[in-house]
Amino acid sequence: MFTGIIEKQGIIKRVQEKGSNKIFWISSPIAPKLKVDQSVSHDGVCLTIEEVRDGRHRVTAIAETLSKSTLGSWVPGRRVNLERCLKMNGRMDGHFVQGHVDTTAICADKQEADGSWLFRFRFDGRFAELIIEKGSITVNGISLTAFNVTGDSFDVAIIPYTYENTNIQEVEKNDRVNLEFDMIGKYINRKLSLGR
Repeated sequence: MFTGIIEKQGIIKRVQEKGSNKIFWISSPIAPKLKVDQSVSHDGVCLTIEEVRDGRHRVTAIAETLSKSTLGSWVPGRRVNLERCLKMNGRMDGHFVQGHVDTTAICADKQEADGSWLFRFRFDGRFAELIIEKGSITVNGISLTAFNVTGDSFDVAIIPYTYENTNIQEVEKNDRVNLEFDMIGKYINRKLSLGR
């Protein structure tokens, strides 16, 4: 479980293919603090730490993860948002994030707004019932508030701190991002769909 508050950024150093899987070696300031078997959010995707050495950690993404996220297009040099799992003995910033990416979205627009930034994202309309006006949305692992929500798009506003300390600054028009819709909303939608 995560909060969507990005801790640090890592840099992909090496990508290997093994069958239908991809293996990533990532360097970051938090690598020395990581342990094998820990869950870490990588651009919103929960991956298990398999090895840690020399300021780097190794994770593997399986075919299912690659098909539903941007990980299949990751190459060396790419920056990745990192967040270690939630500690239950502290304040809860952001919102409940599972690290289970639902789909990807395309950046439809990016505008500087006198010190902040406005982004518009388009997504598959099949997911429309999972996002609400002023509701929580996770973009590349970042907990954000959606507004101007339509059947297949939404806007987010990015404050300077978030822009400077996450890879959202590198997202340009037509780039793909990872989306995770609000977990509570998904459970409510499921309950209603069962008609009970």
